[in-house]
Amino acid sequence: MKGWWRKAAAAANDDVLPVLPGGTERALRRLEWTVIRRLDGLLQGDYRTLMRGTGLDLADLREYQHHDDVRHIDWNVTARLQVPHVRVFTEDREMAAWFVLDLSRSVDFGSGTRAKREISQGFVGVLARLLTRHGNRVGALVYGSALEAVIPPRTGRRHVLHLLDKMALRADPAPKGEQGPTRLADLLSAAGTMVRRRSTVFVVSDFLSEPGWEKPLGQLAQRHEVVAVRLFDPLELKLPDLGLVPLTDNETGEQLWVDTHDAGFRKRFARIAAERETALRGALAKAGVDTLELSTQDDLVEAIVRFTELRKRHVRTGNANAPTKRAVS
Repeated sequence: MKGWWRKAAAAANDDVLPVLPGGTERALRRLEWTVIRRLDGLLQGDYRTLMRGTGLDLADLREYQHHDDVRHIDWNVTARLQVPHVRVFTEDREMAAWFVLDLSRSVDFGSGTRAKREISQGFVGVLARLLTRHGNRVGALVYGSALEAVIPPRTGRRHVLHLLDKMALRADPAPKGEQGPTRLADLLSAAGTMVRRRSTVFVVSDFLSEPGWEKPLGQLAQRHEVVAVRLFDPLELKLPDLGLVPLTDNETGEQLWVDTHDAGFRKRFARIAAERETALRGALAKAGVDTLELSTQDDLVEAIVRFTELRKRHVRTGNANAPTKRAVS
């Protein structure tokens, strides 16, 4: 049995990053065995659609299509042919990936066995390991009650452990009920300032925030390849009949008793939730970002596979920046 295993060569950064022992190592090892091994078989090593690089070598010209990046329009060819054309470049697969992580108190919620925070950690762990394993660098901005950590992009398994440790041990977390509302706009604005080189940016959040985040998200998408990873729990969309129950806002500490036995209340709750869903998806589409929706009940492997298939279709049709309504069911 021992002969089957070879010790992997240490990554360039593995000897300079501190790693906390225990839970994070076990969690990453579990992800490697239960998720990444399955993805290896299902995707057959094709992880290129997780990150679409960009380069300076002109590969081709083609007619402009809806959702193409207007910065790639070739105005000389457009004027000559009287039809808008865009430049297609040879892609650089060494582009870095950044995780813009909303770890405010609202992601602690989960109505089943898993909270949104666990889904976030699983997604980041899997994506970071897949990308670093293929030579890409990953970094992160961690937000709790404010921007609390900036992790520069590096590669290597030890760096992934370091990133997951930062997620698990968020710096100076505010006590429950003392954080105040999330200001996602601050996090996105910080990302726009700190991520200078063109990158793939995964914004992982439940988007339960003070208004005003839409503009900085759109500005971020103008410069980078942005994927919005929206976390949610089914109970946030529809309430079951549970009788009289307390509802608590994890961020403000406000508590309210509601009678879920009241069919009229449940109907109003579902209507307001549906309106918010429509507004949120519209805002993400307007920002021009791809969207992956992750429920606390979703299978992570199936979600990532469906998402890569969706990205492949966008590449084939030329709509590389087309927003997606839902990448998982």
